[in-house]
Amino acid sequence: MQEKTRTPRIVDALIPLVFLIFLLVLNIRVFGTDGLSGSNQIVLLLSASVAGIVAIYRLGFHWETLQDGIVKSISSAMSSILILFLIGALAGTWLLSGIVPAMIYYGLQVLSPGIFLFAACVVSAVVSISTGSSWTTVATVGVALLGIGKALGFEEGIIAGAIISGAYFGDKMSPLSDTTNLAPAMAGTDLFTHIRHMAKTTIPSITITLILFIVIGINYEANGSVDDVKAISEVILEKFNVTGWLFIVPAVVIILIIRKVPAIPALLAGALLGGVFAIIFQPDIIATIANESGSYSYLSFKAVMMSLYGEIAIITSNDVVNELLVTRGMGGMLNTIWLIICAMIFGGIMEVTGMLQVLAEAVIRKVHKVGSLIASTAATCVFFNITTSDQYLAILVPGRMYADIYKKRGLKPENLSRTLEDSATVTSVLVPWNTCGATQAGVLGVATLVYAPYCFFNIISPFMTILYGYLNIGINYYEEEDLEVA
Repeated sequence: MQEKTRTPRIVDALIPLVFLIFLLVLNIRVFGTDGLSGSNQIVLLLSASVAGIVAIYRLGFHWETLQDGIVKSISSAMSSILILFLIGALAGTWLLSGIVPAMIYYGLQVLSPGIFLFAACVVSAVVSISTGSSWTTVATVGVALLGIGKALGFEEGIIAGAIISGAYFGDKMSPLSDTTNLAPAMAGTDLFTHIRHMAKTTIPSITITLILFIVIGINYEANGSVDDVKAISEVILEKFNVTGWLFIVPAVVIILIIRKVPAIPALLAGALLGGVFAIIFQPDIIATIANESGSYSYLSFKAVMMSLYGEIAIITSNDVVNELLVTRGMGGMLNTIWLIICAMIFGGIMEVTGMLQVLAEAVIRKVHKVGSLIASTAATCVFFNITTSDQYLAILVPGRMYADIYKKRGLKPENLSRTLEDSATVTSVLVPWNTCGATQAGVLGVATLVYAPYCFFNIISPFMTILYGYLNIGINYYEEEDLEVA
């Protein structure tokens, strides 16, 4: 039977969206930060069901059409899903080989009492780039830095602001970060194009942030001890063979990126090289992870395989270091991949029925310039951070809403992915009831509204991306032939 459909009205599109927001708010109240473990995914599936009911019974669509839209939507994210698996594998072998611990060790060496706030931001950035996780950074090195800063006489709000600014800079710019992979997946670009384009706004934002921390820092006289930092460094040295040779692996990955090698083979090379360097430089760690007797070749194979697919943990005498030296391999990416698939199911139905288009057009009907489009995108991301309490959804939903609009305006998808990260990722920690804000406040013991005014990087970033839009700086446009091919 031939399908007879009608164009959705704004009220049709709002039904599943309002349902989604209502359930997510309720979900956060019930599950808190555990929502990412599965309940948010179920909410997305239930919302997709509501969208399907609206599509079938109000708009006249057949299930087969919706299914095709879902399959197409999930297929568009498959490369990002493969990249996420490889990132999990890479994180595992880079820990096993001592690459991540070496980055942390050398990053800690820049800490100086005279420039503590500046150094705390830099150290947090280094650790976050190497681990790809702002949460891990804040919960480990961040806690140690907070204690040191308080001993030196700094107010806890500004210490937390420096730590979080650096941690979220690293989270944005690290190819190991799930949000850094999620944003280009939603916008329709690749990981390294996204990172290169994002650097145009992110580097100025972190530069201004560091200058502000230097200016503020000179008003303090830091004369305390840095024993906690020394303890962390000593433990890393005791456990790992820290050598500059380890940086060959990240250097190779960087060279591959510069030479525009696609993300999947570049990350695969980095993960496998990490395993090779683990065998060469960390025989004691190999034996510890394998946890049985046998030839070194047998133990090496087992340890490297474990680091690629599953959770490994390096146990030391320092609890802070123990929390830092844990990775979950490919398996650790499954929740994020699950979330992406569920979001793509919801987005696929919303897109194939035209409901996303109706919502996007309603938001930007009076938007005629690039600057106002980017400002609208950023405002939408902040709105979702506040209403859904989840930074992933603040990336997912606006990403799907605006993807076609950016293309129609001749803007390449990296413009959208950058705006998503410049607004959704970094502002999540400024909202007290957002999973990010609640988590960081709990971990550091500093209320969100106490540290928020000092999270200069997080505050500056959305304004920086809007400014670039209005001044038409760093904006990538399609060539006419590109649009004709597309």
